[in-house]
Amino acid sequence: MSRFKNALVLLLAGGVGSRLNILVKRRAKPAVPFAGIYRIIDFSLSNVMNSGLRKVGVLTQYKPLSLMSHLGSGEAWDFTGRSRGISILPPRTGEKESDWYKGTADAVRRNIDFLADNPAKEVLILSGDHIYQMDFDAILEYHRSKNSDITVGMMVVPKSEMYQFGAGIIDERNRVVGWEEKPKKPKSNLASMGIYVFDYDYLMSSLMRDKNDVDFGKHILPHAIANDNVFAYPFYGYWRDVGTVQAYWQANMDVINLDSGISPQKWQIRTNVEAEGRPADRAPARFATTSKVSRSLISAGSNIRGTVINSVLSPGVIVEEGAVVKDSIVFTDCVIKNNAVVDLSILDKRVIVEANSVIGYGEGFDIVNKVEPSHLYTGITIIGKGAHLPEGAQVGRNCVIDSRVDESFFTTSTVADGESILLNQE
Repeated sequence: MSRFKNALVLLLAGGVGSRLNILVKRRAKPAVPFAGIYRIIDFSLSNVMNSGLRKVGVLTQYKPLSLMSHLGSGEAWDFTGRSRGISILPPRTGEKESDWYKGTADAVRRNIDFLADNPAKEVLILSGDHIYQMDFDAILEYHRSKNSDITVGMMVVPKSEMYQFGAGIIDERNRVVGWEEKPKKPKSNLASMGIYVFDYDYLMSSLMRDKNDVDFGKHILPHAIANDNVFAYPFYGYWRDVGTVQAYWQANMDVINLDSGISPQKWQIRTNVEAEGRPADRAPARFATTSKVSRSLISAGSNIRGTVINSVLSPGVIVEEGAVVKDSIVFTDCVIKNNAVVDLSILDKRVIVEANSVIGYGEGFDIVNKVEPSHLYTGITIIGKGAHLPEGAQVGRNCVIDSRVDESFFTTSTVADGESILLNQE
């Protein structure tokens, strides 16, 4: 049993995650499916469970319904019983976007009553949208041993990627002596993982000191570094921020790469198998004599009669005879019909690709998406939930087909590289 079992955990799960494009149009980023049967948030929750921590508050905000349904009572992660619990902390906002949480610290401050009702020696603050395994016992032990006010989980990343992260400058004792938030020209390659341990009283006083301090990385940490004790906890394992389409695709591909360092089963990652899609009720995947499968993850309930190469398929996917799925991520209950091709694409739930269609057509990998050039620029095409592509359609690279688009939206059978078919309604 963890000696830190009474530490309070706050899991930040309210971010928009807009760089994931239409994958987050109707769901929060932590609720996006991952590696067949999981959701992104399962990794943080399972790390909490496996570390023996017992009390979790999940801060939601943006389109929280699918996330709340997935979390349920917390039973899937053993957060039930008199001494254990998961509390879903709904948005404390009005109708206007200006009323939304203004940053990570603001989100915690608006739930300060939950902190007051659950006093603890330490508060562990996590993001719900990262893929990793961590023993939180170790970072809590480190925090106490350093007599730290704040301990920040940090790891080395290439300097070319540091513009996405908070960057810490440390001394020989791992004390943080300098900080840059998302620097364009970083002085350090030590990146914040968005994992913080706070002394409880220090957190409460920091939140009340100045209500204009709305973000941990931009405001709370720089003040603490200048005036108090902040230490970096070095982390050396697999950790990925899957906040972009490319990073999300790559992390899924890492699951089927035995040398990548990620292994949800070995990490004992759990999910709510009773939630929507109900993988618990699915029969084993079926493979016809016509099927050819290599280096892929095929989930329960799938029926494979065609070819699947280097891809991740969620429960209930049908790949008909002659169809090819390659380098792709296919969500629950999609149907790829006879002789259709899905190449370097992400298909959301219940997409139907009619016969002889090609998703990911041609060689226009470097023709960026015209609507969101910073989202789709490496050739990946995304098809939204419930879309129905007509027979013989050809959809190029870096394209977006919106949720619920059907044959009537295709004025021509070809969607050129970088083009989109988008609906106006939310």
